[in-house]
Amino acid sequence: MSDEGAAPAPAELIAGAAGPMPEGVTIPLPPVFEDVEEERRYRKEQLAAGFRLFGRFGFSEGVAGHITVRDPEHTDRFWVNPFGMSFGRIKASDLILVDHAGNLVHGTRPVNRAAFVIHAAVHQARPDAIAAAHAHSLHGKAFSSLGIPLDPITQDACAFFEDHGLYGDYRGVVSDAEEGKRIGAALGAYKAVILQNHGLLTVGQSVAEAVWWFTTMERSCQAQLLAMAAGTPKHIDRDTALHARGQLGGHFAGWFQAQPLYEQIADSDPDYVN
Repeated sequence: MSDEGAAPAPAELIAGAAGPMPEGVTIPLPPVFEDVEEERRYRKEQLAAGFRLFGRFGFSEGVAGHITVRDPEHTDRFWVNPFGMSFGRIKASDLILVDHAGNLVHGTRPVNRAAFVIHAAVHQARPDAIAAAHAHSLHGKAFSSLGIPLDPITQDACAFFEDHGLYGDYRGVVSDAEEGKRIGAALGAYKAVILQNHGLLTVGQSVAEAVWWFTTMERSCQAQLLAMAAGTPKHIDRDTALHARGQLGGHFAGWFQAQPLYEQIADSDPDYVN
C-alpha cells in the first residue's frame, strides 16, 4: 500500500468513528503476547473461529477454500484446516501444521495441495502477512470471471482502492509451486488479490484482519455486480477514495471491524476453542 491514504492510529480511528470519548474510556486492541505458547493457542483459536465464520457465510464449496496463520515460533510453518473437513465444525485442535516444503509437522489429516501451494508462496513472499484467506465464495468467483479490479463505487470498496492485485493466468486447480509464486507476485504488497476465474485471496497481520478483508471484499464484489447489472455505477474520485482507504483500510481497522463477528462466534460456537 502506498503512503497516500495512510491509516490513522487506533485511538484516532475510533475517535473519528465514535466521536469524542470521555476520560477513562478504553478501546479494544489486538493482544500482545510474551509467551509463545499462549500466542500459538490464540492464533489457532482465531483461525478456528474464522472457519466457523466462513461456514456461516456460505463461503465453502466442497473441499475448496483455506485460511492459514503463521506459527509464532516457527515462522516457516503455518496452521491450516484439515483437507475435507467442514468449515462449520473445525476446532482449534483439528488444525494441522505444515512447513513451506509441504511437510506435515503436526496433525493426522492431509493438507489440501492447493492450500499448500498458494499459502506457502504467499507466506514466503509476504513476511509481514501473519494470515491469509482464500475461498470460492459465490460473488467473489463471479466477479473474478470479469478480469477487472474492484471500482471505488462504495465506501467499503474504498478499503481496496489501489490496494489489490489481479492474477489473470488461471491454469486449473493450483498444484504447481511456480503458479503459487506467480499468485504471490500478483498479490505484491497489497491486502488482496483477485484470482481470475477462481476467487479472492486476502492477507492480514492477524487472522481477524484477513477474515474481515475477505468478507467485505466478497460483499463489495456483490455490490459492484448488482450496480453494474442495474446501470453505470458512479465512481468516487481518487482523492476521496484514498482518504476513505486511510480511514477503513489499515491493519487495525481490519482487525477491529472483525470483532463483532468474532463475538458472535464466541457466543454461538464456544466449542471452537477445544
